[in-house]
Amino acid sequence: MDPREKKRGSLKEKFQLLRSITNSHAENDTSIIMDASKYIKKLKKKVERFKGDTTAGQSSSEPTDPTIPMVTVETLEKGFMINVFAGKNQPGMLVSVLEAFEDIGLNVLDARVSCTDSFSLHATGVENEDGEGMDSEAVKQAVTDAITSWSESSDLQS
Repeated sequence: MDPREKKRGSLKEKFQLLRSITNSHAENDTSIIMDASKYIKKLKKKVERFKGDTTAGQSSSEPTDPTIPMVTVETLEKGFMINVFAGKNQPGMLVSVLEAFEDIGLNVLDARVSCTDSFSLHATGVENEDGEGMDSEAVKQAVTDAITSWSESSDLQS
């Protein structure tokens, strides 16, 4: 296989992944990109709405604790999109979250992590072939439980 064919195959694979993540039914690359753009805009609106909901849900006298992580899980056509955010980076939390993925049989297809000042994890995952059919709430609960266990154990070490 020559390098061009290999590159074309790899690109086609990435378009198919993008197509599945964005729930696109488009066949050509341009339409897949357009659907992905619409999907990103829709996600941005959800984030803004979510930020508005969490801001409205907090009283002005109650400060936001940057150490408490926020976990969201969205069901995709095939798998889940998992987002974990904490206003403060907390060493060891990433390992706990990844172990939770492994414990529930979730294969991570793609992940972006930032651990500079804050902690941010955006992951896309699918369940193993031998998975018993999990839902987004089960994934969210597993991640939240892992973070809680990690938090309690790190508090004991302090």
